[in-house]
Amino acid sequence: MSQKNDPKIAITPHRDAIIKLIDHETDERVDRIEKEFRAGFDIVNKYSYTVTVFGSARFLEDNIYYQKAREVGDTLAKQGFTVITGGGGGIMEAANRGAYESGGHTLGFNITLPNEQQLNPYLSESMPFRYFFARKVMLAYAASALICFPGGFGTLDEMFEVVTLIQTAKMPKVPVILFGSDFWKPLDTFVKQTLLDGFGTISQGDERLYTLTDSVTEVAHIVEKHREMTSVFSMSDQPLANES
Repeated sequence: MSQKNDPKIAITPHRDAIIKLIDHETDERVDRIEKEFRAGFDIVNKYSYTVTVFGSARFLEDNIYYQKAREVGDTLAKQGFTVITGGGGGIMEAANRGAYESGGHTLGFNITLPNEQQLNPYLSESMPFRYFFARKVMLAYAASALICFPGGFGTLDEMFEVVTLIQTAKMPKVPVILFGSDFWKPLDTFVKQTLLDGFGTISQGDERLYTLTDSVTEVAHIVEKHREMTSVFSMSDQPLANES
């Protein structure tokens, strides 16, 4: 029974106006989300081969990982890949910069944040996002590989979401490369010793859904090997158990 037909709920003109306002705001929000997805897909679909790079926005030019990300961007561009990042500074700037300075294509999917939201100047094309989840889809949507440099909560969030989607077969098994063993090794140990061996909260083989490396050459080899791979999200054609 709807609220309007429930005699226990008094529908006053004021309450009715609030309900209409909520409905209107919901429609507007859904419309904004759809527009963001459409605009994002329109941009990404223009490029045949893409690699997405994640990492901290806080690293400056003298940081070793900024320098390595710039080298990775340069290498990817020379291999013919478009480098996609969140469009900000730090690792994102470095990867875009390396590709941009080598004449490659670069994309930046930015989002408005209290801090660290300015676009870096090494972008062929960019798009601002209002919604984190829409932006995350675009960052992972068509990449031949995803490279995670050291970063904070945002980088960890991106990495674990992609690994979870691969684990649950909601996207193909694209390479997830964790660059920087001094940063990622403790997490790798936690995954293997605590999640897998200690508590059994993941299955055998899940610990191999990502690759640790300190080598730009290895990154280039992995990405080239999976050039034709794309991470377009896959959904089973089979109905769920509770579907008729």
